[in-house]
Amino acid sequence: MKRRHITPHVQAALRDTPVVFVQGPRQSGKTTLVQSLKEDGHDAAYFTFDDAAVLAAAQSDADGFVTNLPPKVILDEVQRVPELFRAIKRSVDTQRQPGRFLLTGSANALVLPKVSESLAGRMEVIALSPFSQGEIEGQREHFIDACFAKAFNPGNYRDAGWPALAERIVHGGYPEILTRPSNARRQAWFGSYVTTILERDVRDISNVQGLRELPRLLRLAAARASGILNFAHLARDAAMSQTTLQRYWALFEATFLVRSLPAWTANLGTRLVKSPKVMLGDTGLLCYLLGLDVERLQNDALMTGAVLEAFVGIELTKQITWSETRPALFHYRTHTQHEVDFVLEDAAGRLVGVEVKKTASPSAGDFKGLNHFRDAVGKKFLRGILLYTGSNSVAFGPDMHAVPVSALWRMQQ
Repeated sequence: MKRRHITPHVQAALRDTPVVFVQGPRQSGKTTLVQSLKEDGHDAAYFTFDDAAVLAAAQSDADGFVTNLPPKVILDEVQRVPELFRAIKRSVDTQRQPGRFLLTGSANALVLPKVSESLAGRMEVIALSPFSQGEIEGQREHFIDACFAKAFNPGNYRDAGWPALAERIVHGGYPEILTRPSNARRQAWFGSYVTTILERDVRDISNVQGLRELPRLLRLAAARASGILNFAHLARDAAMSQTTLQRYWALFEATFLVRSLPAWTANLGTRLVKSPKVMLGDTGLLCYLLGLDVERLQNDALMTGAVLEAFVGIELTKQITWSETRPALFHYRTHTQHEVDFVLEDAAGRLVGVEVKKTASPSAGDFKGLNHFRDAVGKKFLRGILLYTGSNSVAFGPDMHAVPVSALWRMQQ
């Protein structure tokens, strides 16, 4: 079993917090993670609301269900029983014991009203994504913290270039996919996965009608990956009202199918684009929705830049959750078309720009956006990093570096 990098964070939360909520996409490994904690000494009884009998018992009498639970429990897929959260609140207020409730959910706790209202101040939320590239290879990534280190020493990495990256991108990080050797079997899994989320998980958290429109809308979202999110344009292409679209989009975000990358903004005396970018939660899912297999991605230049950027953004998002620096992640774009794919900002306000290029031979011109960003933000700028599809790290100045994409999971501090 592959060890997850957030495991120590979950263990630490259980030592001082009554309710710990591990949230993330369905099939990302939440159940495996929480059950593995038993081996590390967290002695808790396990119940899943995917079990019809357990679900019925909790729905019929939430207070009675919670009252009769053992002293410490793991409750899996709790978004299916929203009435449970107030019962948990009452139980915690009566007996505030660390680690009493370890919850998992395939819907974002912060957008479930009964969760946020009932368990504020009593619960710690920890995000679990599908496997990162480092988790797949069995090593911890240090790229995020290295970006903010006083000295930046990226090193060189033997890399097969774009063909090897394309395979990683198409496979993605869902644990089940890693066991499926053929493209046909991976496609079958993703098809069932999307159907399950749209027909069950979305219904669990909403009363939305017209769910037949959701698969097409999700594909339209995938086609805009790494692009600016424009609800008016998307609503036009989807042939639905903007109000309906935004309601559906909120459901996609709640179930971790999509996420929005906010724009970095400041009072710089320049006009900045403030709209977020579109991100999906996994590049394997993204490629499935776009009809991309490994061969097509390796040879078709139409979507490769956007898909590679999405891959980097997803890996950065995962690494932030266990990094020591814990920076915020943004994108940067001006109305004069200067842009940086990703901006990392730490608690001290220091900024690291990350640009992604599908090239094996970076040039000074590839740093145009990073140079503009450095000049715009001044002393807050720490360094700029260009991730590219080669093997050698090259300095393009004291604070500008071209670094192989594989440094994301192989770089050491």
